[in-house]
Amino acid sequence: MTTSHPVTTDSNSPLATNTVKRSWAETLKVYLEPPTLRMLLLGFAAGLPLLLVLGTLSFRLREAGIDRTTIGFLSWVGLAYGFKWVWSPLVDRMPIPLLTPWLGRRRSWLLLSQMLIIAGLVGMAVTNPQNDLQSMVGFAVAVAFGSATQDIALDAYRIESADVDRQAAMASAYMTGYRIAMIWAGAGVFWVAAFAEVAPVAVVAGAVGAAVSVAGEAAKVVYQHSAWQTAYLVMAASMLLGVITVFWSPKPAERAFVPAKNAADWLKGALIEPFADFIRRYKWHAALILALIATYRISDVVMGIMANPFYVDMGYSKLEVANVTKVFGVIMTLVGAFIGGVLSMRFGVMRILMLGAVLSAVSNLLFAWLGGRGHDVNALVWVISADNLSSGIASAAFIAYLSSLTNINYSATQYALFSSMMLLLPKFLAGYSGKYVDAFGYTDFFTATAMLGIPVLLLVYLASRIKTPAATVDSEIDAQI
Repeated sequence: MTTSHPVTTDSNSPLATNTVKRSWAETLKVYLEPPTLRMLLLGFAAGLPLLLVLGTLSFRLREAGIDRTTIGFLSWVGLAYGFKWVWSPLVDRMPIPLLTPWLGRRRSWLLLSQMLIIAGLVGMAVTNPQNDLQSMVGFAVAVAFGSATQDIALDAYRIESADVDRQAAMASAYMTGYRIAMIWAGAGVFWVAAFAEVAPVAVVAGAVGAAVSVAGEAAKVVYQHSAWQTAYLVMAASMLLGVITVFWSPKPAERAFVPAKNAADWLKGALIEPFADFIRRYKWHAALILALIATYRISDVVMGIMANPFYVDMGYSKLEVANVTKVFGVIMTLVGAFIGGVLSMRFGVMRILMLGAVLSAVSNLLFAWLGGRGHDVNALVWVISADNLSSGIASAAFIAYLSSLTNINYSATQYALFSSMMLLLPKFLAGYSGKYVDAFGYTDFFTATAMLGIPVLLLVYLASRIKTPAATVDSEIDAQI
């Protein structure tokens, strides 16, 4: 049997692995390399399904006359994204008959998950929720599960397709494609549905009967299934961009896993070892790193829950909020992601991780300032610009940091764990955000969320000083051969 050769990682922290000095021209050239462009397209495929089973779907269901309580419960479909780490070991280890020998482990899982997403979107397109809500929910679950599985495989593929020095650029490209897809799946699906409508649908409130659903307090809108069917079929067709990219993408170097002797042996290698490996590599520093992962986005996530109620209470119209926060805000996030990727490659991931943490906290203070301005669209534009720019910078550096922590032997499982746990604590605390606002007001709330970011600065500083011994990623395999 052929013995695989050990692959070693750099002995220093992520800061040290990104200290190679390049000219600005060399740094920017990375964004034109085929791997980066492929990640842009795969990021689009990853971002497309999210809103189609959450935000966009809720609008469609409401227009179809589904009550708000039911729609609220159906949002649990999105829990698939929070628990993707449960089946990530299968994506790491399990080959897919016929597909894996042809495409390799990562591309085969990408293709399978994309086919499931397309099938689910087609099912959502042809199903009328007024007549068969249960089937609509089933197809939405299939899309969410396929999307979460695609995320697992794609994260692993990204990590394995480039060295640590290029992970920031890969992360930036991924985020850019992801955000573009969210615009297309958010605003785009409404554009298509509106274009496909056969006649004006706005009618005077009370002029139609049971076939009319409430779209606002003052007007009612007729649900046109054919228009939504067209829109969701267009979204399903848009996923073909990801499918084509999978076939265009090269197969990363494959690693041969030692066949498991029994189920317990397989469980140990697939589920236990990925987590044990992380502890072995970082020892007591693992607690510090996990604390950083769990809290890095805490300021943004906790604040974000109250953002929309804040806009309403400040008197901003739906159109103002949509134009400024959903379109312009996303564009600024893309700009921030690009800047974050460039700066991370130029100055190192940990330095930009620190910058992102500072900017995230400071931008929350801007919302406190905005609260004192009242209804001021110009001020809203500036605050949203700063907030989303900061978020993009922080996210690009954070994704690159998470990528640097993974062992290539368990890239899917470990990254899925990291990306899942980064929202657990922030989401839990965010549940109390409304109660805090009621008690103390928006100004104190935004100030408090900014203060939540102060411990993060200390954690980033401490994490940047971690030195880890070289990890031999294939050592266990070599020992068993």
